[in-house]
Amino acid sequence: MSKGTEQNNIDMNKTIWLTGVGLACLPTLLCAKQNTPPNILFILCDDMGYGDLACYGQPYIHTPNIDRMAQEGMRFTQAYAGSPVSAPSRATLMTGQHTGHTHVRGNKEYWRGVPMVKYGNNEEYSVVGQEPYDPQHKILPEIMKDKGYRTGVFGKWAGGYEGSVSTPDKRGVDEFYGYICQFQAHLYYPNFLNRYSRAMGDTAVVREVMEQNIQHPMFGKDYFKRKQYSARIIHDKALEWIDRQDKEHPFVGFLTYTLPHAELAQPEDSILENYQKQFFTDKTWGGWEDSRYNAAIHTHAQFAGMITRLDQYVGEIFAKLKEKGLDKNTVVIFTSDNGPHEEGGADPKFFGRDGKLKGLKRQCYEGGIRIPFIAWWPEHIKAGCVNDTQFAFYDLMPTFCDLAGIKNFAKRYTNKKLAGDGFDGISIAPTLLGKDAEQKYHDYLYWEFHETDQIGVRKGDWKMVVVKGEPRLYNLASDIHEDHNVAADHPEIVKELLAAIQKEHRDNQDFKITTRFKKK
Repeated sequence: MSKGTEQNNIDMNKTIWLTGVGLACLPTLLCAKQNTPPNILFILCDDMGYGDLACYGQPYIHTPNIDRMAQEGMRFTQAYAGSPVSAPSRATLMTGQHTGHTHVRGNKEYWRGVPMVKYGNNEEYSVVGQEPYDPQHKILPEIMKDKGYRTGVFGKWAGGYEGSVSTPDKRGVDEFYGYICQFQAHLYYPNFLNRYSRAMGDTAVVREVMEQNIQHPMFGKDYFKRKQYSARIIHDKALEWIDRQDKEHPFVGFLTYTLPHAELAQPEDSILENYQKQFFTDKTWGGWEDSRYNAAIHTHAQFAGMITRLDQYVGEIFAKLKEKGLDKNTVVIFTSDNGPHEEGGADPKFFGRDGKLKGLKRQCYEGGIRIPFIAWWPEHIKAGCVNDTQFAFYDLMPTFCDLAGIKNFAKRYTNKKLAGDGFDGISIAPTLLGKDAEQKYHDYLYWEFHETDQIGVRKGDWKMVVVKGEPRLYNLASDIHEDHNVAADHPEIVKELLAAIQKEHRDNQDFKITTRFKKK
């Protein structure tokens, strides 16, 4: 791509992708408008904090296409990821279970200790990936495929390792391109990407070697001589897949972008150059080879550029939908897998990335799990709405099923032979479609994360974070930053939420947390 092309596309997308979509669209019933169920595109970015978008108050970073999506759709202010890190957050989406029930509750890796292989002079792992989803439990692509949907995943999988029981080809995905392994995704100029394409004759997930990249090392100054930029390559594969769709066959696409996750690296084009001028005084970072994070000279410019680049990609998706005449029957959702990080030289404090929330990635405080969430569907989702419904990723499976017309999915897909199997979510489709009177709500939302030994429970305005067995209680209505622990003042609330934890948690030997609570 020529210098300046991506920036020019941004300017173009400001005007083309939503032309003809009215800002005053009123919600209508799905069945009343059409017989064909809607297409669904789920755009999931990586480590974007609640305050990283202009439409959520970000003052430094330009996101015109996503902001326009919010103007044309519904923007949520109290949406939550499934976990404060990537793999388990995606697991709650895919399984419809919260992290007290779903099998994958952390970033368990399978590349450690395996034999090495060589690509050029670069040593790589012979097997990469994370803990697999339980094959006995149905996941979202399998359910949607049963309904006749064409299914695609483009980006990061993180739901199994190469050759395991839970790779995209075995879990209802028609076409996959990206990173099977989230650790591999630390490199934006990788040695290889993973692919599964029936059209190309693949019978399993394979590696597609980046022949230009492997001519240069994985770390150091010469790394930046690599030219095959994964975010662009994966995005183009997603666009090609959308281009092959039609109005007769519904499709669901999971576009799981790695942006703006570390490392801080991207093409030297006008997007980056504009931010280098904007942040004339910037910060450097020296790199961390073990985590595959190369050094960065302009950390603020790099990070802001990654989000604006993602915004460009979102604009290109909408332009493609309009070009194909698919825009009016496609639900588009944009969100993030967890809160902001400070890895690879990122500086969340500078950008105010937590949106005035406490905590970052890996924490069950609001900053680690509250995320931007925007839903768009012309003539169905009312434009310009700001909604404070409380929900989490495990609510999206029933939501997708409702939109697709899949009745009684929980009864149909619960595996009676698997002890404790089931689903935890509540559909938010009534909220999306303006049928607020029909919306059901959780008694509480639930998270747990073993690495930091934290449990989170939210009930209304009450929020409890249990850290290594110590309950901490906050009233979010008056203390959104979770600064004032009022557990001693409200023992009855503490007792109620601790009882909820005992009810929701099931032991998992791979992801242990403390469930013996300290008394206040």
